[in-house]
Amino acid sequence: MGGFTLNVTPLALHHAPLLHSLYQSAPGYFDLLGTRVPSASEVQRDVEIALLDPRRSLELVYDDQGDLIGSLDCKRDYPEAGDLTINLLLIREDRQSQGLGEQVVRHLETHAPPGTTRILASVLGDNPRGARFWERLGYSFTLDARPVMSWYAKPLSRPPLTDPGTPLTVASD
Repeated sequence: MGGFTLNVTPLALHHAPLLHSLYQSAPGYFDLLGTRVPSASEVQRDVEIALLDPRRSLELVYDDQGDLIGSLDCKRDYPEAGDLTINLLLIREDRQSQGLGEQVVRHLETHAPPGTTRILASVLGDNPRGARFWERLGYSFTLDARPVMSWYAKPLSRPPLTDPGTPLTVASD
């Protein structure tokens, strides 16, 4: 069995066009929400706002070839101290169902910020596929805030490591 590495890079304002291109490569997500893919200027503004919140963490996920395959948007100590909420985990549609989303989540679970006791994931809209994804990873249904979202949670069984910059090695067939 071979392997490949996913590289997780903090998103900076100059990365907004990359995030926009990622959104364009996942139109099904926005269809599910009943919205259009945000424009480049809307993504730029969203990134500006997110970067003003010291508890928000936006990351771009690249494969070992340097191709952008996804993004991860989290917020520390939300809704409660010790919680890490995944606002959005997005994988390009042409790279979905390859285990990449699971590998990003597993990386986050082992490299969550110090003090994290629970990871929550919000599933927007009517998204049974998203709900199944989180349940398969051991997250339990926690709060029904439909029609807007449902929440899934998983307590961390051990303290996270302290170096979030560690490359993620993923086994592949």
